[in-house]
Amino acid sequence: MDAVVDYDEAIATYDPVMGLEVHVELNTETKMFCGCATEFGAEPNTQTCPVCLGLPGALPVVNAKGVESAIRIGLALNCELAEWCRFARKNYFYPDMPKNFQTSQYDEPIAFEGYLDVELEDGTPWRVEIERAHMEEDTGKSLHVGGATGRIHGADHSLLDYNRAGIPLIEIVTKPLVGAGERAPEIAKAYVGALRELMRALDVSDARMEQGSMRCDANVSLMPKGAEKFGTRTETKNVNSLRSVERAVRYEITRHAAVLNEGGSILQETRHWHEDTGVTTSGRPKSDADDYRYFPEPDLVPVAPSRELVEQLRATLPEPPAERRKRLQGEWGFSDLEMRDVYNAGAVETIEETIAAGASAAGARKWWTGEIARLANKAGEPFVEFAAQRHVTPKTIAELDGLVKSGRLNDSMARQTLEGVLAGEGTPTEVADARGLELVQDDGALEAAVTKVIEANPDVAQKVRDGKVQAAGALIGQVMKEMKGQADAAKARSIILEQLGQA
Repeated sequence: MDAVVDYDEAIATYDPVMGLEVHVELNTETKMFCGCATEFGAEPNTQTCPVCLGLPGALPVVNAKGVESAIRIGLALNCELAEWCRFARKNYFYPDMPKNFQTSQYDEPIAFEGYLDVELEDGTPWRVEIERAHMEEDTGKSLHVGGATGRIHGADHSLLDYNRAGIPLIEIVTKPLVGAGERAPEIAKAYVGALRELMRALDVSDARMEQGSMRCDANVSLMPKGAEKFGTRTETKNVNSLRSVERAVRYEITRHAAVLNEGGSILQETRHWHEDTGVTTSGRPKSDADDYRYFPEPDLVPVAPSRELVEQLRATLPEPPAERRKRLQGEWGFSDLEMRDVYNAGAVETIEETIAAGASAAGARKWWTGEIARLANKAGEPFVEFAAQRHVTPKTIAELDGLVKSGRLNDSMARQTLEGVLAGEGTPTEVADARGLELVQDDGALEAAVTKVIEANPDVAQKVRDGKVQAAGALIGQVMKEMKGQADAAKARSIILEQLGQA
Protein backbone atom coordinates (compact mmCIF):
# COMPACT_ATOMS: atom_id res chain seq x y z
CA MET A 1 0.00 0.00 0.00
CA ASP A 2 1.26 3.49 -0.83
CA ALA A 3 2.56 5.70 1.96
CA VAL A 4 0.38 8.64 2.99
CA VAL A 5 0.73 11.55 5.41
CA ASP A 6 -1.82 13.16 7.68
CA TYR A 7 -4.20 15.36 5.69
CA ASP A 8 -3.62 18.45 7.83
CA GLU A 9 0.14 18.01 7.42
CA ALA A 10 -0.23 17.77 3.64
CA ILE A 11 -2.33 20.95 3.49
CA ALA A 12 0.10 22.80 5.73
CA THR A 13 2.95 22.08 3.30
CA TYR A 14 1.31 22.07 -0.13
CA ASP A 15 -1.43 23.79 -2.08
CA PRO A 16 -3.69 21.33 -3.92
CA VAL A 17 -4.75 21.97 -7.50
CA MET A 18 -7.70 20.08 -8.95
CA GLY A 19 -9.16 19.57 -12.39
CA LEU A 20 -12.45 17.70 -12.64
CA GLU A 21 -13.63 15.98 -15.81
CA VAL A 22 -17.22 14.77 -15.64
CA HIS A 23 -18.68 12.51 -18.33
CA VAL A 24 -22.47 12.67 -18.67
CA GLU A 25 -24.32 10.05 -20.70
CA LEU A 26 -27.21 11.67 -22.54
CA ASN A 27 -30.65 10.09 -22.40
CA THR A 28 -31.22 10.09 -26.15
CA GLU A 29 -33.10 7.13 -27.57
CA THR A 30 -30.31 6.31 -30.03
CA LYS A 31 -26.52 6.50 -30.03
CA MET A 32 -24.49 9.53 -31.04
CA PHE A 33 -23.62 8.45 -34.57
CA CYS A 34 -25.98 5.59 -35.41
CA GLY A 35 -29.52 4.39 -34.81
CA CYS A 36 -28.78 1.74 -32.17
CA ALA A 37 -30.80 1.81 -28.97
CA THR A 38 -29.31 3.11 -25.72
CA GLU A 39 -31.33 1.13 -23.17
CA PHE A 40 -29.36 0.35 -20.02
CA GLY A 41 -28.96 -3.29 -19.00
CA ALA A 42 -29.71 -4.95 -22.34
CA GLU A 43 -28.12 -8.31 -23.16
CA PRO A 44 -24.45 -7.82 -24.14
CA ASN A 45 -23.77 -6.89 -27.75
CA THR A 46 -27.44 -6.72 -28.74
CA GLN A 47 -27.43 -2.96 -29.37
CA THR A 48 -24.72 -2.70 -32.01
CA CYS A 49 -24.38 -2.10 -35.73
CA PRO A 50 -21.58 -1.64 -38.29
CA VAL A 51 -21.23 2.05 -37.36
CA CYS A 52 -20.72 1.70 -33.60
CA LEU A 53 -18.60 -1.43 -34.15
CA GLY A 54 -16.34 0.55 -36.48
CA LEU A 55 -16.70 -1.83 -39.43
CA PRO A 56 -15.16 -0.76 -42.76
CA GLY A 57 -17.37 1.36 -44.99
CA ALA A 58 -19.87 2.33 -42.27
CA LEU A 59 -20.50 6.08 -42.09
CA PRO A 60 -21.65 7.96 -38.97
CA VAL A 61 -24.45 10.55 -38.77
CA VAL A 62 -24.70 13.04 -35.89
CA ASN A 63 -27.59 12.67 -33.45
CA ALA A 64 -29.47 16.00 -33.58
CA LYS A 65 -31.00 15.52 -30.12
CA GLY A 66 -27.50 14.95 -28.75
CA VAL A 67 -26.34 18.27 -30.21
CA GLU A 68 -29.36 20.08 -28.77
CA SER A 69 -28.68 18.56 -25.35
CA ALA A 70 -25.06 19.70 -25.55
CA ILE A 71 -26.18 23.24 -26.35
CA ARG A 72 -28.63 23.29 -23.44
CA ILE A 73 -25.90 22.03 -21.08
CA GLY A 74 -23.54 24.72 -22.34
CA LEU A 75 -26.14 27.43 -21.80
CA ALA A 76 -26.95 26.18 -18.30
CA LEU A 77 -23.22 26.28 -17.47
CA ASN A 78 -23.05 29.93 -18.58
CA CYS A 79 -20.76 28.98 -21.48
CA GLU A 80 -20.12 30.66 -24.77
CA LEU A 81 -21.54 28.62 -27.65
CA ALA A 82 -19.50 27.92 -30.77
CA GLU A 83 -20.99 29.21 -34.00
CA TRP A 84 -19.04 26.48 -35.80
CA CYS A 85 -17.35 23.41 -34.40
CA ARG A 86 -16.40 19.94 -35.54
CA PHE A 87 -15.55 16.48 -34.34
CA ALA A 88 -12.07 14.98 -34.12
CA ARG A 89 -10.58 11.52 -33.89
CA LYS A 90 -8.83 10.77 -30.62
CA ASN A 91 -6.51 7.87 -31.35
CA TYR A 92 -5.55 5.33 -28.73
CA PHE A 93 -5.76 1.57 -28.42
CA TYR A 94 -7.88 -0.16 -25.83
CA PRO A 95 -9.95 -3.32 -26.28
CA ASP A 96 -13.25 -1.56 -25.61
CA MET A 97 -12.57 0.91 -28.45
CA PRO A 98 -13.98 -0.92 -31.49
CA LYS A 99 -12.64 1.68 -33.96
CA ASN A 100 -9.31 2.18 -32.16
CA PHE A 101 -10.23 5.85 -31.98
CA GLN A 102 -12.88 7.83 -30.16
CA THR A 103 -14.98 10.38 -32.00
CA SER A 104 -14.72 13.44 -29.76
CA GLN A 105 -14.01 17.17 -29.93
CA TYR A 106 -10.59 18.66 -29.32
CA ASP A 107 -9.69 22.26 -30.09
CA GLU A 108 -13.17 23.20 -31.26
CA PRO A 109 -15.69 22.29 -28.52
CA ILE A 110 -19.33 23.25 -28.78
CA ALA A 111 -19.28 25.12 -25.43
CA PHE A 112 -16.47 26.87 -23.59
CA GLU A 113 -15.58 29.55 -20.99
CA GLY A 114 -18.38 29.01 -18.48
CA TYR A 115 -18.89 28.62 -14.75
CA LEU A 116 -21.07 26.93 -12.15
CA ASP A 117 -21.68 28.43 -8.72
CA VAL A 118 -21.91 25.82 -5.98
CA GLU A 119 -22.67 25.92 -2.27
CA LEU A 120 -20.67 24.00 0.31
CA GLU A 121 -22.36 22.20 3.20
CA ASP A 122 -21.97 25.20 5.53
CA GLY A 123 -23.46 27.56 2.93
CA THR A 124 -20.15 28.94 1.64
CA PRO A 125 -20.42 29.81 -2.09
CA TRP A 126 -17.72 28.76 -4.55
CA ARG A 127 -17.47 29.45 -8.27
CA VAL A 128 -16.05 26.64 -10.41
CA GLU A 129 -14.87 27.88 -13.78
CA ILE A 130 -15.63 25.64 -16.77
CA GLU A 131 -13.05 25.35 -19.51
CA ARG A 132 -15.18 23.41 -21.99
CA ALA A 133 -18.09 21.07 -22.51
CA HIS A 134 -17.71 18.94 -25.60
CA MET A 135 -19.53 16.13 -27.37
CA GLU A 136 -18.13 12.65 -27.80
CA GLU A 137 -19.09 8.98 -27.71
CA ASP A 138 -18.70 6.45 -24.93
CA THR A 139 -16.60 3.33 -25.19
CA GLY A 140 -17.63 -0.28 -24.75
CA LYS A 141 -17.34 -2.10 -21.46
CA SER A 142 -14.73 -4.67 -20.45
CA LEU A 143 -15.45 -7.42 -17.96
CA HIS A 144 -12.25 -8.95 -16.63
CA VAL A 145 -12.83 -12.54 -15.52
CA GLY A 146 -10.67 -14.23 -12.92
CA GLY A 147 -8.33 -12.62 -10.46
CA ALA A 148 -9.24 -11.01 -7.17
CA THR A 149 -9.82 -7.37 -8.13
CA GLY A 150 -11.94 -7.41 -11.27
CA ARG A 151 -9.16 -5.44 -13.00
CA ILE A 152 -7.28 -6.56 -16.07
CA HIS A 153 -4.17 -7.33 -14.00
CA GLY A 154 -4.40 -10.92 -12.86
CA ALA A 155 -7.50 -11.72 -14.93
CA ASP A 156 -7.73 -14.98 -16.88
CA HIS A 157 -9.59 -13.43 -19.79
CA SER A 158 -11.79 -10.46 -20.67
CA LEU A 159 -15.27 -10.20 -22.15
CA LEU A 160 -16.32 -7.15 -24.18
CA ASP A 161 -19.78 -5.63 -24.38
CA TYR A 162 -20.13 -3.00 -27.11
CA ASN A 163 -23.68 -1.92 -26.23
CA ARG A 164 -22.27 1.21 -24.59
CA ALA A 165 -19.94 2.01 -27.52
CA GLY A 166 -21.31 5.09 -29.25
CA ILE A 167 -23.59 6.27 -26.42
CA PRO A 168 -23.70 10.11 -26.52
CA LEU A 169 -21.49 11.76 -23.93
CA ILE A 170 -20.88 15.30 -22.85
CA GLU A 171 -17.54 15.79 -21.16
CA ILE A 172 -17.47 18.83 -18.87
CA VAL A 173 -13.95 19.98 -17.99
CA THR A 174 -13.14 22.54 -15.31
CA LYS A 175 -10.30 24.98 -15.36
CA PRO A 176 -7.68 24.26 -12.68
CA LEU A 177 -9.24 24.80 -9.26
CA VAL A 178 -6.65 26.80 -7.33
CA GLY A 179 -6.88 28.25 -3.85
CA ALA A 180 -9.26 25.67 -2.43
CA GLY A 181 -6.81 24.70 0.31
CA GLU A 182 -8.12 22.27 2.91
CA ARG A 183 -11.61 22.43 1.39
CA ALA A 184 -10.53 20.97 -1.97
CA PRO A 185 -12.19 17.55 -1.41
CA GLU A 186 -15.38 19.20 -0.16
CA ILE A 187 -15.48 21.53 -3.19
CA ALA A 188 -15.02 18.58 -5.55
CA LYS A 189 -17.99 16.80 -3.96
CA ALA A 190 -20.16 19.93 -4.00
CA TYR A 191 -19.37 20.64 -7.65
CA VAL A 192 -20.15 17.13 -8.87
CA GLY A 193 -23.32 17.14 -6.78
CA ALA A 194 -24.43 20.48 -8.25
CA LEU A 195 -23.63 19.23 -11.74
CA ARG A 196 -25.68 16.08 -11.18
CA GLU A 197 -28.59 18.18 -9.95
CA LEU A 198 -28.33 20.43 -13.01
CA MET A 199 -28.27 17.52 -15.46
CA ARG A 200 -31.43 16.11 -13.91
CA ALA A 201 -33.14 19.49 -13.95
CA LEU A 202 -32.31 19.82 -17.66
CA ASP A 203 -33.64 16.26 -18.19
CA VAL A 204 -30.69 15.41 -20.44
CA SER A 205 -29.48 12.49 -18.30
CA ASP A 206 -30.59 10.47 -15.29
CA ALA A 207 -27.04 11.14 -14.00
CA ARG A 208 -27.02 7.89 -12.02
CA MET A 209 -23.43 7.62 -10.92
CA GLU A 210 -23.89 4.09 -9.59
CA GLN A 211 -24.88 2.95 -13.10
CA GLY A 212 -22.10 4.90 -14.82
CA SER A 213 -24.32 7.40 -16.62
CA MET A 214 -22.33 10.12 -14.86
CA ARG A 215 -18.68 9.58 -14.00
CA CYS A 216 -15.99 11.84 -12.59
CA ASP A 217 -12.28 11.78 -13.35
CA ALA A 218 -10.45 13.70 -10.61
CA ASN A 219 -7.10 15.26 -11.50
CA VAL A 220 -5.01 16.20 -8.47
CA SER A 221 -1.58 17.78 -8.10
CA LEU A 222 0.29 19.55 -5.31
CA MET A 223 2.65 22.50 -5.32
CA PRO A 224 4.71 23.72 -2.37
CA LYS A 225 3.34 26.72 -0.50
CA GLY A 226 4.29 29.88 -2.39
CA ALA A 227 5.10 28.10 -5.66
CA GLU A 228 3.47 29.18 -8.91
CA LYS A 229 4.13 26.17 -11.14
CA PHE A 230 1.65 23.33 -10.91
CA GLY A 231 2.89 19.93 -9.84
CA THR A 232 2.55 16.72 -11.83
CA ARG A 233 -1.03 15.49 -11.81
CA THR A 234 -2.63 12.10 -11.47
CA GLU A 235 -6.09 11.28 -12.79
CA THR A 236 -8.33 9.05 -10.70
CA LYS A 237 -10.75 7.53 -13.21
CA ASN A 238 -14.47 6.84 -13.17
CA VAL A 239 -15.29 7.74 -9.58
CA ASN A 240 -18.96 6.91 -9.21
CA SER A 241 -20.38 8.58 -6.11
CA LEU A 242 -20.22 12.00 -4.47
CA ARG A 243 -18.72 10.54 -1.30
CA SER A 244 -16.07 8.76 -3.34
CA VAL A 245 -15.13 11.94 -5.20
CA GLU A 246 -14.41 13.62 -1.88
CA ARG A 247 -12.52 10.63 -0.48
CA ALA A 248 -10.48 10.04 -3.65
CA VAL A 249 -9.31 13.67 -3.80
CA ARG A 250 -8.40 13.63 -0.10
CA TYR A 251 -6.49 10.36 -0.47
CA GLU A 252 -4.50 11.54 -3.49
CA ILE A 253 -3.51 14.73 -1.64
CA THR A 254 -2.11 12.66 1.24
CA ARG A 255 -0.38 10.21 -1.13
CA HIS A 256 1.22 12.95 -3.26
CA ALA A 257 2.46 14.70 -0.13
CA ALA A 258 4.09 11.51 1.15
CA VAL A 259 5.94 11.03 -2.17
CA LEU A 260 7.09 14.65 -2.33
CA ASN A 261 8.15 14.71 1.33
CA GLU A 262 10.52 11.82 0.60
CA GLY A 263 12.05 13.68 -2.34
CA GLY A 264 10.29 11.53 -4.92
CA SER A 265 8.46 12.63 -8.04
CA ILE A 266 4.84 12.03 -9.00
CA LEU A 267 4.23 9.79 -12.00
CA GLN A 268 1.68 11.24 -14.41
CA GLU A 269 -0.75 8.36 -14.62
CA THR A 270 -4.32 7.23 -14.29
CA ARG A 271 -5.36 5.76 -10.95
CA HIS A 272 -8.14 3.37 -9.93
CA TRP A 273 -10.31 4.18 -6.91
CA HIS A 274 -11.19 1.33 -4.53
CA GLU A 275 -14.36 2.06 -2.58
CA ASP A 276 -13.84 -0.78 -0.11
CA THR A 277 -10.35 0.20 1.01
CA GLY A 278 -10.50 3.94 0.34
CA VAL A 279 -7.26 4.00 -1.67
CA THR A 280 -6.18 4.46 -5.28
CA THR A 281 -3.87 2.15 -7.21
CA SER A 282 -1.80 2.72 -10.33
CA GLY A 283 -3.48 2.29 -13.72
CA ARG A 284 -1.48 3.30 -16.77
CA PRO A 285 0.83 6.19 -17.71
CA LYS A 286 -1.30 9.20 -18.65
CA SER A 287 -0.83 10.66 -22.10
CA ASP A 288 -0.87 14.34 -22.96
CA ALA A 289 -3.11 15.65 -25.72
CA ASP A 290 -0.46 15.47 -28.43
CA ASP A 291 -0.03 11.74 -27.78
CA TYR A 292 -3.58 11.12 -28.96
CA ARG A 293 -2.80 12.38 -32.50
CA TYR A 294 -6.04 14.34 -32.80
CA PHE A 295 -7.16 15.22 -36.28
CA PRO A 296 -10.52 16.38 -37.71
CA GLU A 297 -13.06 13.60 -38.29
CA PRO A 298 -13.36 13.35 -42.09
CA ASP A 299 -16.67 11.46 -42.08
CA LEU A 300 -18.71 14.08 -40.20
CA VAL A 301 -19.74 17.56 -41.30
CA PRO A 302 -19.12 20.49 -38.92
CA VAL A 303 -21.82 21.50 -36.44
CA ALA A 304 -23.00 25.08 -36.90
CA PRO A 305 -26.06 25.79 -34.72
CA SER A 306 -27.99 28.88 -35.80
CA ARG A 307 -28.54 31.70 -33.32
CA GLU A 308 -32.28 31.08 -33.68
CA LEU A 309 -31.87 27.45 -32.55
CA VAL A 310 -29.69 28.50 -29.63
CA GLU A 311 -32.30 31.00 -28.44
CA GLN A 312 -35.09 28.44 -28.85
CA LEU A 313 -33.12 26.04 -26.67
CA ARG A 314 -32.33 28.78 -24.15
CA ALA A 315 -36.07 29.27 -23.70
CA THR A 316 -36.39 25.61 -22.61
CA LEU A 317 -33.95 25.91 -19.71
CA PRO A 318 -35.49 25.14 -16.31
CA GLU A 319 -35.26 27.32 -13.24
CA PRO A 320 -31.65 26.98 -12.00
CA PRO A 321 -31.58 24.46 -9.14
CA ALA A 322 -30.02 26.92 -6.66
CA GLU A 323 -32.68 29.56 -7.41
CA ARG A 324 -35.39 26.91 -7.20
CA ARG A 325 -34.17 25.87 -3.74
CA LYS A 326 -34.33 29.48 -2.55
CA ARG A 327 -37.88 29.78 -3.86
CA LEU A 328 -38.97 26.52 -2.25
CA GLN A 329 -37.32 27.49 1.02
CA GLY A 330 -39.42 30.64 1.12
CA GLU A 331 -42.60 28.74 0.24
CA TRP A 332 -41.94 26.05 2.84
CA GLY A 333 -40.79 28.39 5.60
CA PHE A 334 -37.57 26.50 6.28
CA SER A 335 -34.59 28.12 7.97
CA ASP A 336 -31.25 28.19 6.14
CA LEU A 337 -30.03 25.29 8.29
CA GLU A 338 -33.18 23.24 7.68
CA MET A 339 -33.00 23.77 3.92
CA ARG A 340 -29.29 22.97 3.87
CA ASP A 341 -29.96 19.70 5.71
CA VAL A 342 -32.69 18.82 3.21
CA TYR A 343 -30.41 19.60 0.26
CA ASN A 344 -27.41 17.75 1.68
CA ALA A 345 -29.64 14.72 2.22
CA GLY A 346 -30.76 14.85 -1.43
CA ALA A 347 -34.37 15.23 -0.30
CA VAL A 348 -35.53 18.40 -2.07
CA GLU A 349 -37.51 16.63 -4.80
CA THR A 350 -38.83 14.02 -2.39
CA ILE A 351 -40.16 16.63 0.01
CA GLU A 352 -41.62 18.67 -2.86
CA GLU A 353 -43.51 15.58 -4.08
CA THR A 354 -44.68 14.82 -0.52
CA ILE A 355 -46.06 18.33 -0.08
CA ALA A 356 -47.76 18.08 -3.47
CA ALA A 357 -49.40 14.87 -2.21
CA GLY A 358 -50.97 16.77 0.70
CA ALA A 359 -48.41 16.83 3.52
CA SER A 360 -47.41 19.94 5.42
CA ALA A 361 -43.91 21.23 4.69
CA ALA A 362 -42.88 20.71 8.32
CA GLY A 363 -44.32 17.20 8.35
CA ALA A 364 -42.65 16.20 5.10
CA ARG A 365 -39.26 17.42 6.33
CA LYS A 366 -39.72 15.82 9.75
CA TRP A 367 -40.53 12.34 8.48
CA TRP A 368 -38.06 12.19 5.59
CA THR A 369 -34.99 13.81 7.14
CA GLY A 370 -35.83 12.67 10.66
CA GLU A 371 -37.36 9.28 11.21
CA ILE A 372 -36.73 7.71 7.79
CA ALA A 373 -33.18 9.08 7.64
CA ARG A 374 -32.53 7.68 11.14
CA LEU A 375 -33.74 4.22 10.18
CA ALA A 376 -31.81 4.35 6.90
CA ASN A 377 -28.60 5.31 8.72
CA LYS A 378 -29.16 2.42 11.09
CA ALA A 379 -29.48 0.11 8.07
CA GLY A 380 -26.43 1.70 6.41
CA GLU A 381 -28.38 2.77 3.30
CA PRO A 382 -29.11 6.13 1.60
CA PHE A 383 -32.54 7.12 2.90
CA VAL A 384 -34.23 7.66 -0.47
CA GLU A 385 -33.17 4.20 -1.67
CA PHE A 386 -34.00 2.76 1.76
CA ALA A 387 -37.57 4.04 1.47
CA ALA A 388 -37.99 3.10 -2.20
CA GLN A 389 -36.95 -0.50 -1.56
CA ARG A 390 -39.66 -0.71 1.07
CA HIS A 391 -42.29 0.97 -1.13
CA VAL A 392 -42.50 4.11 1.00
CA THR A 393 -43.39 6.95 -1.35
CA PRO A 394 -44.19 10.66 -0.97
CA LYS A 395 -47.86 9.67 -1.05
CA THR A 396 -47.24 7.29 1.87
CA ILE A 397 -45.67 10.01 4.00
CA ALA A 398 -48.43 12.47 3.07
CA GLU A 399 -50.99 9.93 4.30
CA LEU A 400 -49.07 9.43 7.55
CA ASP A 401 -48.81 13.19 8.07
CA GLY A 402 -52.55 13.45 7.43
CA LEU A 403 -53.29 10.96 10.21
CA VAL A 404 -51.32 13.15 12.61
CA LYS A 405 -52.92 16.41 11.42
CA SER A 406 -56.41 14.93 11.71
CA GLY A 407 -55.79 14.08 15.36
CA ARG A 408 -56.02 10.33 14.95
CA LEU A 409 -52.34 9.67 15.76
CA ASN A 410 -49.77 11.36 17.95
CA ASP A 411 -46.06 11.31 17.08
CA SER A 412 -45.39 8.11 19.01
CA MET A 413 -48.23 6.30 17.26
CA ALA A 414 -47.15 7.68 13.92
CA ARG A 415 -43.64 6.27 14.43
CA GLN A 416 -45.13 2.88 15.23
CA THR A 417 -47.28 3.16 12.12
CA LEU A 418 -44.26 4.01 9.98
CA GLU A 419 -42.39 1.00 11.34
CA GLY A 420 -45.30 -1.17 10.23
CA VAL A 421 -45.33 0.41 6.78
CA LEU A 422 -41.59 -0.21 6.39
CA ALA A 423 -42.14 -3.81 7.49
CA GLY A 424 -44.62 -4.28 4.64
CA GLU A 425 -47.79 -4.37 6.73
CA GLY A 426 -49.69 -2.02 4.42
CA THR A 427 -50.52 1.67 4.06
CA PRO A 428 -50.40 3.96 7.12
CA THR A 429 -54.17 3.73 7.59
CA GLU A 430 -54.12 -0.05 7.24
CA VAL A 431 -51.28 -0.37 9.75
CA ALA A 432 -52.94 1.97 12.25
CA ASP A 433 -56.21 0.03 11.94
CA ALA A 434 -54.54 -3.35 12.33
CA ARG A 435 -52.50 -2.23 15.36
CA GLY A 436 -55.38 -0.39 16.99
CA LEU A 437 -53.51 2.91 17.01
CA GLU A 438 -55.81 5.87 17.67
CA LEU A 439 -55.93 8.71 20.13
CA VAL A 440 -58.68 8.58 22.75
CA GLN A 441 -61.20 11.25 21.75
CA ASP A 442 -63.21 11.06 25.01
CA ASP A 443 -62.40 14.32 26.81
CA GLY A 444 -64.06 12.97 29.97
CA ALA A 445 -61.63 10.06 30.15
CA LEU A 446 -58.69 12.42 29.61
CA GLU A 447 -59.89 14.83 32.30
CA ALA A 448 -60.29 11.93 34.74
CA ALA A 449 -56.75 10.77 34.00
CA VAL A 450 -55.40 14.29 34.55
CA THR A 451 -57.22 14.57 37.91
CA LYS A 452 -55.82 11.22 39.02
CA VAL A 453 -52.24 12.18 38.06
CA ILE A 454 -52.49 15.57 39.81
CA GLU A 455 -53.70 13.89 43.01
CA ALA A 456 -50.84 11.37 42.82
CA ASN A 457 -48.19 14.08 42.30
CA PRO A 458 -49.04 16.94 44.71
CA ASP A 459 -45.50 18.36 44.84
CA VAL A 460 -45.25 18.71 41.05
CA ALA A 461 -48.79 20.07 40.88
CA GLN A 462 -47.92 22.76 43.42
CA LYS A 463 -44.94 23.89 41.35
CA VAL A 464 -47.27 24.41 38.40
CA ARG A 465 -49.74 26.32 40.62
CA ASP A 466 -46.80 28.51 41.71
CA GLY A 467 -46.14 29.46 38.09
CA LYS A 468 -43.47 26.94 37.09
CA VAL A 469 -45.43 25.89 34.02
CA GLN A 470 -42.56 23.84 32.60
CA ALA A 471 -43.08 21.36 35.44
CA ALA A 472 -46.29 20.30 33.68
CA GLY A 473 -44.14 18.16 31.40
CA ALA A 474 -43.69 15.57 34.14
CA LEU A 475 -47.46 15.41 34.64
CA ILE A 476 -48.08 15.07 30.92
CA GLY A 477 -45.77 12.05 30.86
CA GLN A 478 -47.76 10.45 33.67
CA VAL A 479 -51.04 11.15 31.87
CA MET A 480 -49.70 9.53 28.69
CA LYS A 481 -48.69 6.49 30.74
CA GLU A 482 -52.13 6.38 32.38
CA MET A 483 -53.78 6.53 28.93
CA LYS A 484 -51.41 3.89 27.51
CA GLY A 485 -49.96 6.38 25.04
CA GLN A 486 -53.33 7.10 23.44
CA ALA A 487 -53.80 10.64 24.72
CA ASP A 488 -53.28 13.90 22.86
CA ALA A 489 -50.32 15.45 24.69
CA ALA A 490 -51.26 19.02 23.73
CA LYS A 491 -54.81 18.54 24.98
CA ALA A 492 -53.51 16.90 28.17
CA ARG A 493 -51.28 19.91 28.81
CA SER A 494 -54.18 22.29 28.31
CA ILE A 495 -56.37 20.41 30.81
CA ILE A 496 -53.54 20.20 33.38
CA LEU A 497 -52.94 23.94 33.24
CA GLU A 498 -56.66 24.61 33.45
CA GLN A 499 -57.12 22.41 36.50
CA LEU A 500 -54.11 24.01 38.21
CA GLY A 501 -55.21 27.58 37.50
CA GLN A 502 -52.54 28.35 34.90
CA ALA A 503 -54.68 28.25 31.72
